[in-house]
Amino acid sequence: MDDAVTYSENPPALAAAADVLGEQLRAHLERLAQILKGQAASLERKFLMHLRRAGYEAVQRRALAAITPGAASRLLAAGKPVADFFEQVEYNGRRLAKLNLAPDRIITALGEYDRLLAPLFRPLPAPERANLGWAREQLQFCVVLTLNNAFYQVREAETSAYQELFRAELESKTMDELLPRMIETLTRFCRARAGALFLRDWGSGDWILRAAVEGTDKLEVRSLRVTGTRLRSGKLSVPACRCGRVEGLVLDPAWRGRYRSCWSVPLAAGDCVAGVMQFGFAGPYEWLPREQDLLAAAGERCLLAAEKARLVEDLAAREEQVRALGATVVATEERERRRISAELHDEAGQSLLCIRLQLELLERLIPESLEYLKTGLAETRALTERTISEIRRLISALSPAVLEQLGLPAALRQIATRLRRFHGMEVRVRTANLVELPDCVAAVAYRLIQECANNIARHSSASSVNISAVHADGRLRLRVADDGVGFRVEEKSGKSESHGLAGMRERVTLCRGEFQIQSRPRKGTQVLIELPVTPEIDRNGPKIPDCPGRNRA
Repeated sequence: MDDAVTYSENPPALAAAADVLGEQLRAHLERLAQILKGQAASLERKFLMHLRRAGYEAVQRRALAAITPGAASRLLAAGKPVADFFEQVEYNGRRLAKLNLAPDRIITALGEYDRLLAPLFRPLPAPERANLGWAREQLQFCVVLTLNNAFYQVREAETSAYQELFRAELESKTMDELLPRMIETLTRFCRARAGALFLRDWGSGDWILRAAVEGTDKLEVRSLRVTGTRLRSGKLSVPACRCGRVEGLVLDPAWRGRYRSCWSVPLAAGDCVAGVMQFGFAGPYEWLPREQDLLAAAGERCLLAAEKARLVEDLAAREEQVRALGATVVATEERERRRISAELHDEAGQSLLCIRLQLELLERLIPESLEYLKTGLAETRALTERTISEIRRLISALSPAVLEQLGLPAALRQIATRLRRFHGMEVRVRTANLVELPDCVAAVAYRLIQECANNIARHSSASSVNISAVHADGRLRLRVADDGVGFRVEEKSGKSESHGLAGMRERVTLCRGEFQIQSRPRKGTQVLIELPVTPEIDRNGPKIPDCPGRNRA
C-alpha cells in the first residue's frame, strides 16, 4: 500500500494544526532545528534505548521516534513545511492506534524525549530558553491534537466496518448476497487492492471461490476450485501476513505476480477451517495487531453469518417444498372432487333417475283398487327425487360447473342464491376485476368463500351476509361478513370443531396469502383474506423443486 495516500485523507485537521503555528513559532522551531542539528542522532539513540528498556516494541519505537520535536526539526532543516510533520504525526498516530499502544504511554514517551532534550537548553540565555520552551509546549499541543484525530480515524473506521458487516448480515437473504458484501467491506477497511473469500467443500476438501472484489469493483465470481491439499501444511489454518513471495499462500492463481503482499484470515469452526479470506496489496504491507484482531473477529462473524444464511436458504427451500407438496394435495383434491362428482353423475345419478322413472311407471300401472301400493310407490318416488336433488347438490359442491364454465363471479352469485333459497338470508355480492383471474386462484377463492358460506349456514343464525371479491394491485381481496351470533376467536381457534377455520387458514398459507378473522359474541363475524394473484396451484399438480444439498463450508 502507498502510505502517502493516507496522508491526504483528512487535510482539514492537518491544516488546522498547522495554522496554530504562526510565524513567531515557526522561527523558534527553526532555531530548535539549528540547536539539534548536531545532536539529533545521539538524542534519538538515547530515546530509542529508553523506549526499549521500558518495554516498547520495535515497531512502536519507530513510530514514536517519528513524532518527536527532533523529527520535526529534521524536516524543517530539510526545508519541508510544518504541515509535512503533522501528516507524519497523523500517519504514525494511526499506526500506534493499530499497534494497541495506549495514549497515556504515548504521552509518557514524549515526556521522556522532553526530559532528554532539556539539558541542551541550559547553556542558552534565559529569554531564548523561555521562547524555546514555549515553542516545545505549542508543538506538543498540536502533536497531541493530531494524535487524537488519528486515533479517532482508526476507531471510526473500525466502527464503520462493524456496522456495514452487521447491515449486510441483516439485509442479505442468501449467501450469494451476504459474502460479496462482507468481503467488499473488509477489503475497503484493509485498504487492499483485492479481496477474495473461499469456502471449503467438505466432500472433496477443495476451496471454492464465493466472493471477490478488486479495487472498488465487485467481481463476477469465477468458477474457481482449488485443491485442498494446501491445508495439510497448516498455511491456511492460521492467520498469516506475507510480503514478497506470496505464491505459497494465495489461493487465486491470478494473484501470483500481481500482488506483493497477502493477508490470509481463516474462517474456523471449532478445529475445522471452513473457509479463508485473503487480501492482496500492490506493495509490501504488514498488518498491525488491531487490524489482525478486527479481521479475526470479522472472520468469525462472517462464518456465523454465512451459516445462518445457509440455514435460512435451507429453511426457505424446505418451506417451498412444503408449499409445493401442499399445492399438490390441493390440486389432487380438486381432481378427486371432479372424479367423484363425475362418477356420482354418471353412475349413482343416472341409476336413481332410472329408478324414479320405473317407480313412476309402476305407479301408473297399479289399479286404483290397490291404493295402498300406489301410495307407497309415490312416497318411494318422492324420496328418490329428494335423493337425486341431494346428489345434484353434492355434485355442484364437489365440482361446480358454474365456476369452470362461467367463472368466479357467477359461482359466488350461485352461493348467494343458495343462502337466500335454503336459509332465507339477505345476501349481497360485490365483485371487481375478476375476469383475468387465473383458474387456480379462482378455485382457491371459491373454496374459501364456500367454506365461509357453509359456516354461516350452520352456525351463525345470520339474517344478512356480505360477500366481496376484488382483484387489484396483484392481490385478490376476499371479505365475507355476517350479522350472526359471532364467537370469541381465541376460544374457537383452540377447539377441535374449528377444523373448518384451520383448513381455510392452511389453504391461504399454502398460497402465500393472509388470513384474518374478526368476531365477537352477538356482533357478527368477518373473514378477510388476501391472496397473491400468481399461479401457485396448477390443476395438473405443481412441480416440486429439488431440495438443494447442504454445501458445508
